Amino acid sequence: MSEPPFPWPGYRSAPEKLNLAEAVLGAAVAGGAGGRAALIGPHGTITYAELDRLVDGVAAGVSALGIERGDLVLIKMGNCVEFAAAFLATVKLGAIPVLVNSFLTAAELRPVLQQAEPKLVFTEAARAGSVREWRADGLIVEVVCTGEAAANEIGFASLAANRSATIETVETRADQPAFIVYTSGTTGVPKGIVHAHRWIVALGDLNRYRLPPQSDDVVMATGEWSFISALGHNLLFPLRNRVTGAILDGRATPKNILAAVERYRVTVLHSVATVYRRLLATPDFERQHDLSTLRYAHSTGEALREATYREWKRRFGCELFEHYGVSEYQLVIGHGVRDPVKPGSVGKLLPGVGAAILDDDGKPVRRGELGRFAISTADPGLFLGYYKDRKRTEEVIRNGWYFTGDLAYQDNDGYFFIAGRRDDCFKSRGIFIAPTEIENALQKHPAIIEAAVVAEPDAEIGNKIRAVVALAKNQRPSEALLAEIRNSLHGQLAPYKIPHIIEFTETLPKSPIGKILRSALTAPGDHH
Repeated sequence: MSEPPFPWPGYRSAPEKLNLAEAVLGAAVAGGAGGRAALIGPHGTITYAELDRLVDGVAAGVSALGIERGDLVLIKMGNCVEFAAAFLATVKLGAIPVLVNSFLTAAELRPVLQQAEPKLVFTEAARAGSVREWRADGLIVEVVCTGEAAANEIGFASLAANRSATIETVETRADQPAFIVYTSGTTGVPKGIVHAHRWIVALGDLNRYRLPPQSDDVVMATGEWSFISALGHNLLFPLRNRVTGAILDGRATPKNILAAVERYRVTVLHSVATVYRRLLATPDFERQHDLSTLRYAHSTGEALREATYREWKRRFGCELFEHYGVSEYQLVIGHGVRDPVKPGSVGKLLPGVGAAILDDDGKPVRRGELGRFAISTADPGLFLGYYKDRKRTEEVIRNGWYFTGDLAYQDNDGYFFIAGRRDDCFKSRGIFIAPTEIENALQKHPAIIEAAVVAEPDAEIGNKIRAVVALAKNQRPSEALLAEIRNSLHGQLAPYKIPHIIEFTETLPKSPIGKILRSALTAPGDHH
């Protein structure tokens, strides 16, 4: 696969009429990719042509249930071929798939159902409990289930039985809603992030520019497709690039990931920094598994510490790129093959992205100055808004900018550094403290595998700086180790940034994608 000249014709520019399903799968089959492997995983291999026929079968079945343009269809499944078919079939019909974490409990699912009011739910028998509970309450009308379906449900195989059906793609405008991703947000209240059909062009082109695909690529992500990063990098971008997406079998443990990379001959791995730290904590992993096909790895979701990057490069040699993104967009800034990696930064702004670092008055800050990271509302990759939540949308979109909630600065070489969530930053002795900077310094110590920094309210100085650290398996808490850690910080941080409190813990709380949850670190433990 030859790399097109940059900028190639139509870069990030979607036609007026565009259907996302046609843009990724229909175009691939029409372009001669029918015999290529589209997805590989525990199910075996499914080609582009086979997936296309499955999508038509699902679309025919969904249409027979009365689902039509504009209807919402909820998908609560782990990564699998059936998820891909349900998503693409729904989009093909002009309906709108609503993606939620497959492990949501009944209590967590309820507000999503009440707001979205889906006419159909796709789920799997192993994770259908919460769906079945609310169907009994009348919040769900129809359920399609993989595996063992209940008596009042439709089996997925039965729904998709008509593989000979040819379903015409419903014509949609590029700026119309294509899919909705539900996240809990920073407040814990679910928000439905609405993305347009044009998203696949705007973000797919950014991905292709940053990480040019090769014809033999096998791309795997460790996150669920209900998260926009994994949805793009593992499913939609590979399909658009006519390469293969590999589906991880089971949970994202080092054992499962390494086995999958070896078994499927993965060339590109997408994950989060926590997973890479866990891989590096696995003794001799690079010698116990054949990972020779891996061209590069990729990290997002949380800050990739410089120490993690350097150890990965030292032990494995494969490049570990990082990008910064938000669910309301996807990737905005990122390292890639075109520029040298600057460890500790998230890379450079990608070409064509409308973004800036602004002060509280909405004016651009100087290089090196901390400000609020914002994306232009004119950018075609930006979300359309939060579903049925105009108030929340207006809180983050002002004067032509979407404010991400993150603080950042840009150095003189054009590299961006994310200081953390605006909500995570706090003042100590009247000075703003950015947790990420301190966490990065802590994790350079070889005994520390993970670190999180939070505020500890204090009557005298406003907030003390509290660091919570998880040690490597061969380390034990001690006063000597504590002193060693403190001493290691003095050469890296100004005195006012040195933590007042250092707390040891076995593990740090994490989100479903492996992101450390600072908000959960509120109960003091073993302080030092």
